Amino acid sequence: MPDTQTPLWTADAIASATGGQLHGPDADVSGLTYNSREIQPGDLFLALHGARDGHEFVAAAFAAGATVALVDRPVEGGPYVLVPDTLKGLEAMGVAARDRARLRGAVTGSVGKTSVTQAIKAGLDLAGSAHASIKSYNNHIGVPLTLARMPHGADRAVFEIGMNHPGEIGPLSSFVRPHAACVTTVGPVHIEAFADGEAGVAREKAAIFQGLVPGGIAAVNAADAHADIVRQGALNAGATLRTFGHDAGCDARLLGFTPDSEGATVVAELDGQRIEYRLAQSGVHWGLNSLCVILMLRALDVSLETALQALAGFQPLAGRGQMKTVAIPGGAFTLIDESYNANPLSMKAGFVSLSAKPVGPGGRRVVVLTDMLELGEHSRALHEGLAPAIEAAGLDVVHAAGPQMRQLYDILPPSLRGQWRETAAELAAEAAALVQPGDVVMVKGSNGSRASLVAAALAGLHDAARGSIEK
Repeated sequence: MPDTQTPLWTADAIASATGGQLHGPDADVSGLTYNSREIQPGDLFLALHGARDGHEFVAAAFAAGATVALVDRPVEGGPYVLVPDTLKGLEAMGVAARDRARLRGAVTGSVGKTSVTQAIKAGLDLAGSAHASIKSYNNHIGVPLTLARMPHGADRAVFEIGMNHPGEIGPLSSFVRPHAACVTTVGPVHIEAFADGEAGVAREKAAIFQGLVPGGIAAVNAADAHADIVRQGALNAGATLRTFGHDAGCDARLLGFTPDSEGATVVAELDGQRIEYRLAQSGVHWGLNSLCVILMLRALDVSLETALQALAGFQPLAGRGQMKTVAIPGGAFTLIDESYNANPLSMKAGFVSLSAKPVGPGGRRVVVLTDMLELGEHSRALHEGLAPAIEAAGLDVVHAAGPQMRQLYDILPPSLRGQWRETAAELAAEAAALVQPGDVVMVKGSNGSRASLVAAALAGLHDAARGSIEK
């Protein structure tokens, strides 16, 4: 169990870890944040430099209850540790706290890394005391921050690692020094930053294995189009290779995936042993995701029984496949909220998942799409490239918002075209016109294109319907 008696940090320990100088009395620290609006009594305030200089908010942080500040110039209001560079100081704290966990895992990928990370965390929680990334804390600040928040007595931990540009993942993995690491998938995400496109993305994702402890385990998606690049990255790092996929020869092989109203049943082989288990997830991509989770949990010394128990109870995260029945006049429809993020891979997987969902009497399979972002010069081709997948999935109606999705909308057969609006907000305002009783409706788009506005508006139709009945 986590050690709740020992403080997370003391001011002296922070000075020791960072090589900084403590000005003021020693003090216990129970948490840490760089956002002065999130300060809880007992926190360390990290005066980082971003769009605003964190030193501007030190006084507010102390007023809110911070006991110590990490700064690069003298401040007033409370004890502080003075360092040359506050981000470097945070990194040093992360490295110092790293070994509080006996075993560590790291997750990256173009699709699914947050959900896979949290599913692994669910298994770690069942197996003992555990620590993990929250939200999508996966960048140059989020990773060391998560490390520095590691409680004493944690047995295992798992970290999400992301990137926007080349050269980010390797250094972050080196901070974590994982005993096991995985790449969920590789696809055209942040592709505008890579001159050689998806191959460059694949090499960057494979850099997660550079941080592995000697002999650490690399879980690789053998079904991925760029599996060879990722596999070579693992071998170059001296990793012990474990693969998941569809083909014979995979350490974890998917044999069957049957979705239903409660989730899905998976049939697989693990090291030649046939297993069958339940998922609370019904998206088809969760067949391979679940195998990735199992390999990672086994690598982190969690039993297969515990891993399967965790998967059976792991519910979709907000905006990542949550399902809801929404009552409207004349009946109800099913809303699948995939509004947190989107790229071509996850879009196509979503269409396949939607095609497997049963509809009610007179119902349709409806998809509501907003722009996919950060695709650079490939954006038009990748948006238009969704059309064959939509038709192959047998979907009935496509509503869309945004200038990029207009390019897809314009090449769809007229029979598939629903509504198109310039912005997600405009489409959300017409939510009631997008659905009818019996429909199954999936909302998907990049976070920055505000797909969540449409999902919220559709979910809110329940309250509107109830209000009209009460009147």
